Amino acid sequence: MSTRKRPINKKDQPKLNKQNLKRSLQIFRYVLPYKWPFILGMFFLSAGSMLFLAIMSLPGEILNIISGNPTYNLTLNQVFLFLLALLGVQGVFSYLRVWLFAIVSERSMANLRQDLYQQLITLGIPFLEKRRVGEVTSRITNDVTQIQSVVSITLAEFIRQVIIFVGAILIIIVKMQSLALTMLLTFPVVVLLAMFFGRHIRKLIKRRQDELAEANVVVEETMQTIQTVKAYTNEWFELARYGGKLQDVVKTALRAAHMRGLFAAFIIFVMFGALFFVMWRAALMVQSGAMLQGDLVNFIVYTGLVGASIASLGSFYTEIVAAVGATDRILDIMDNEPEVQPRKMNTKPALRYEGNISYQNVHFAYPTRKDVPVIQGMSMDIRSGQKVALVGGSGAGKSTIIQLLLQFYQVDDGRILIDGKSIYDYDLLDYRQNLAIVPQEVILFGGTIRENILYGAPAAGEEEIIEAARQANAWDFIKSFPEGLDTIVGERGVKLSGGQRQRIAIARAILKDPAILLLDEATSSLDAESERLVQDALNTLMVGRTSIIIAHRLATIRDVDCIFVIEDGHIVEQGTHEELSHVEDGAYNALAKLQFDLAE
Repeated sequence: MSTRKRPINKKDQPKLNKQNLKRSLQIFRYVLPYKWPFILGMFFLSAGSMLFLAIMSLPGEILNIISGNPTYNLTLNQVFLFLLALLGVQGVFSYLRVWLFAIVSERSMANLRQDLYQQLITLGIPFLEKRRVGEVTSRITNDVTQIQSVVSITLAEFIRQVIIFVGAILIIIVKMQSLALTMLLTFPVVVLLAMFFGRHIRKLIKRRQDELAEANVVVEETMQTIQTVKAYTNEWFELARYGGKLQDVVKTALRAAHMRGLFAAFIIFVMFGALFFVMWRAALMVQSGAMLQGDLVNFIVYTGLVGASIASLGSFYTEIVAAVGATDRILDIMDNEPEVQPRKMNTKPALRYEGNISYQNVHFAYPTRKDVPVIQGMSMDIRSGQKVALVGGSGAGKSTIIQLLLQFYQVDDGRILIDGKSIYDYDLLDYRQNLAIVPQEVILFGGTIRENILYGAPAAGEEEIIEAARQANAWDFIKSFPEGLDTIVGERGVKLSGGQRQRIAIARAILKDPAILLLDEATSSLDAESERLVQDALNTLMVGRTSIIIAHRLATIRDVDCIFVIEDGHIVEQGTHEELSHVEDGAYNALAKLQFDLAE
């Protein structure tokens, strides 16, 4: 758990160019189902913006009426009533725009979140192992929220400011031609300088987002392992680790604030200086009689709108580019090929396997450690209904054998067959429905006992749940709880003991009724009484199924049909407990002597 800062990769910095903009527009496929609300929203946005420009011409007309030079031959009362009417229409347009864009953004982003979540849970284990939980959840929370903000607010405001900017310039050019040249020579320089500031601020904001995501990863890791943190009294360490990440965030945020401060100073001095320069020129024209006082007011208003639009466009542009970066990260996930296509699962698999398993000259190394072979030329055969055990030291490859059978990873060479057919030729969802695993460390979902047992067969009825709990030796402690099956087990099942969690996992496996059962040291961390109850439940569960047991405690595997002794990814011995116990200088005999008194 290093506190060293991860360098920000320049490739991660979002840059708005034709290629990534075109790629980012793919996200609008989620908007297409709601194209009519979007189009109507754009209509009310455009109409409201043009109506706003029309309203802004009325203050100048009021001054012209007072000075006796009306442009439209209207009285003050008529102008006031007309202004009220326009404001009423503008209010309706604004309401409809906000409501319609909310419909589009909320529903489209809900669909995006759903698809992104589906993609995440259907990707293979190797992809997910390369990423921390905090990073993955950040994609579905922070990044989608950022895109939603752009779709619902920023994009609309950006377009609105563009319309106001272009409309105000056109009005100035058409109605105030003598001042248009002065303004058009001044503002482009200001715009270029604003873009310079915006580019640097954008990079710093993106860097801050990345560093904040890293800080969130620390929080998630700490909360997920809070018992370990407290057991080792490492609260101070985690606090220091999180504080270090936050300091990186603060440093970057202050640098961004420094740039924003310079930008604000630039806006005040340069942009408003240019604005007042143009206003000074206009005032001289009014003084000479070349312009009406009301037209001067209108010119000031529209020039102010141009300046405000430029300032707003820079800010909105930064948000849009940040959303382009968020879109890139989401599309990077969405572009991966999922290992399964989700469908509503049946209670039972389409085809129940007999359970004959064959490993044929299997070689494997983990994708993240290709230079370290884990399984090296392993071959073994397991007949249907057999109970076999895998024993060996830590790191020998026992758990990897099970992970390959579950297709969490693909073998590098060799074959694994079930019922004479390659495991990769089966439909993966049907295939995994024929397998169930009871792991050493059971992590339950935070809901009820009922929900956790039902995970094995979601369509099962009440009697089936109770019967599964009885067979797992879990019903006695379940019914002792006031809420029974509806007892909340807490985050990761922390409200239950280790033995209780194991028996819930066994009940879940019983309800699934698999053809092949995988037990990964399911009793190694339990006390004697809990081990007895769990072992009895496991014996019930293994009846009539092909069972593969990983065990360190050899007492639990005395009665299996065959024991495979694994060393460095090889099978070095195989046979029953009695056979292997009498092999002098054998690997199993050496392990057994550590646990049994074979001299008697």
